[in-house]
Parts: sequence; C-alpha cells; structure tokens
Amino acid sequence: MKKEEKTNVMRILDAKKTVYESHTYEPDPTKTGEEIAAILGEDPRKVFKTLVTQGKSGQYYVFVVPVGAELDLKKAAKAAGEKAVAMIKQKELLPLTGYVHGGCSPIGMKKAFPTWVHETAQQFERMFVSAGKVGIQIELAPGDLAAAAGCKYADIIVDDGGSV
Repeated sequence: MKKEEKTNVMRILDAKKTVYESHTYEPDPTKTGEEIAAILGEDPRKVFKTLVTQGKSGQYYVFVVPVGAELDLKKAAKAAGEKAVAMIKQKELLPLTGYVHGGCSPIGMKKAFPTWVHETAQQFERMFVSAGKVGIQIELAPGDLAAAAGCKYADIIVDDGGSV
C-alpha cells in the first residue's frame, strides 16, 4: 500500500493533534476552485482559497475566502486596518510564503502573516483549504483552522446578493 504523502501543513496539524482529513486529486494548476470542489464532491461554499495581499504600509496579509467568491479589497483593507491592500504578484508568492499558486495554504507559511477567514466558514462543521501542494486539500473544522493559522473571521468578500 502506498504511504500517504505528508505535506508541511499536515505535519503542523499532526503536531498540534488537530483532527483533519486529506483529499487528493489529480494536480492540474489550470483547474478553478469550483472545479476542484466538484472533483471533491463538495459544496464550493465549503472549499476555500488562500489569497495573499500587501497593504499600503508594506505589511502582508492573508485572506481565506470561498473558491467561488471574490475578495473585496476595501473590506479586506478595513479588516487589516489599512488604507488599501492589493493582491501580490504571482511570482512573489513562492519566495514570500513557500507555496505555489494553487497550493497556497494559510497554515505553515514561511512567516506568519495576519490572516482572516471569511465569516461564512463558521456556518460549516468542516471546511476545505489547500494542504500546501497542488492536488491535496485538507478538511477540518473552521475553529481548528483558526487555531492552527491564527485566523480571525470577517466579512471580506464582494457581496453578490447572497449566493455565498
């Protein structure tokens, strides 16, 4: 039997004795978050993507939002106490976080950045985030994610009339 691949995220969660389940799929960096949710057979509102921004002050911030939602940069800036935040360039992601696009997790970045999860995560028993590698997601309780990544909750997505 093939031994399950452990990512740094999984090792961190194991060390904290956090209960989680890993889910693998064929790695394809062209897949959207909604397509990954469908592959996992999950509601896309429970599958979250990790976005990294930089504020006017130069500080970096991490925002975790449902895969079908768009980060509201004004709400994100307000949550972070910044005048404005902007998405970092994709080429900056790996050197800054240690993760590649499509495999960025709020857990286990090279440096801990202030992190917010969209408040809808709290309505689910379990949610999904990247396990730190394209092709692997972890499923865990929102409170366990908050504890592992030092997250706070906030309304940080573009309001689309309530579909999220």
